[in-house]
Amino acid sequence: MLPRWHIFWGAVFTAILYYYIPNAGWLNLFLLFLASFLIDFDHYLNGLIKSKAWTLKENFKYHYNKRIEEKRDIKKGLKRKGNFHLFHTIEFHALVGLLGLLWSGFFYIFIGMVFHSLLDIIYLVKTGKMHRREFIFFNWLRKKI
Repeated sequence: MLPRWHIFWGAVFTAILYYYIPNAGWLNLFLLFLASFLIDFDHYLNGLIKSKAWTLKENFKYHYNKRIEEKRDIKKGLKRKGNFHLFHTIEFHALVGLLGLLWSGFFYIFIGMVFHSLLDIIYLVKTGKMHRREFIFFNWLRKKI
């Protein structure tokens, strides 16, 4: 899912939570909103590592080319994994969730990350691309070793 949709749906989700939980606090809601799309920073890191794309424009071009390559693979019936995204793993979510026991801000970051990941899963299932993502860090690490 493109970042603009994560920003849009993150804003909608934050507004809904504000309506139902107005005493959540502006900082917490702001953290939730930011987490609902900044979790995609790992996509930027992938573009930087794989293609040395420092600017956002270069990075978006790298990912645009990867989407074209992905579409070709799917048309050919190939089901290749995409780049690994650390911030999208269950382990990273669990770490942030546990940090939420120490500071409530991390709990709201965790909620934003989970919301983002649910949007990703819906998008991946709907577009037939679920095979592209690795959600478990230790599965990815096991395959690399």
